[in-house]
Amino acid sequence: MTKKEEYVRKPEWLKIKLNTNESYTGLKKMMRNQKLNTVCEEAKCPNIHECWAVRKTATFMILGAVCTRACRFCAVKTGLPNELDLQEPERVADSVETMGLKHTVITAVARDDLKDGGAHVFAETVRAVRRKNPFTTIEVLPSDMMGVLDNLKTLMDARPNILNHNIETVKRLTPRVRARATYERSLEFLRRAKELHPDIPTKSSLMIGLGETKEEIIETMDDLRANHVDIMTIGQYLQPTKKHLKVVKYYRPEEFEELKTIALEKGFSHCEAGPLVRSSYHADEQVNQAQVNQEAQKVTKA
Repeated sequence: MTKKEEYVRKPEWLKIKLNTNESYTGLKKMMRNQKLNTVCEEAKCPNIHECWAVRKTATFMILGAVCTRACRFCAVKTGLPNELDLQEPERVADSVETMGLKHTVITAVARDDLKDGGAHVFAETVRAVRRKNPFTTIEVLPSDMMGVLDNLKTLMDARPNILNHNIETVKRLTPRVRARATYERSLEFLRRAKELHPDIPTKSSLMIGLGETKEEIIETMDDLRANHVDIMTIGQYLQPTKKHLKVVKYYRPEEFEELKTIALEKGFSHCEAGPLVRSSYHADEQVNQAQVNQEAQKVTKA
């Protein structure tokens, strides 16, 4: 079977409805005018049309568009990054204001070339968005910043509403899938974030279809919960180009539903699971649910 035939034979539930209305084209134009990057475009997210055209949300990707890592699942460019753009935080904040966002996600390429992993610019972006948009909730999605605690502290002290760091895949497959990242360091990163600010919800995402077993997926859930992760998302891995890892299995929608049920039974406060779910999928709903759960816990303890 040729690779073209494999693509054509993708399951029916993976078909994407394109929507290029004025919201979509307007956001695209604004991003270019502001010289901003979005992970929606760079990572070829399958939900870009829904988010940009219908929900009018976007995930900003700061620190440039070139990553220092070459993960075998990711479509973001790899190479030597450009110099830091210190005006970027203000431009992101202005764009959030223009779009009228109630919730925004800020992610970044891995910047292992920087001593702080980009933590300072991340924190400044959070502060700039909050200063100009006091009622907007903010989710950050950083790399592991090489596991340096001071870098994580710099980011967490800016007090985002949610700290999101993706485990990406199961422990056995991590060396093959992720570059310069380890399964244990990601768990430690999430645990330390919670230790620094226990009131800030933590979140992680798992992509499946790379050859993991159901038992390994459940083991990953247990590892995340053992490190106090509150929110989980589970989505289908899709091969972005011929150079990337091939899909081993396409999971059916009912299998995702089963995994969601298991995740919630294990104590996650919220779980999004589905073929097209990505880390930032319906992130606005997740932060709202996390806040509801926090308030409920306060009442219970009282």
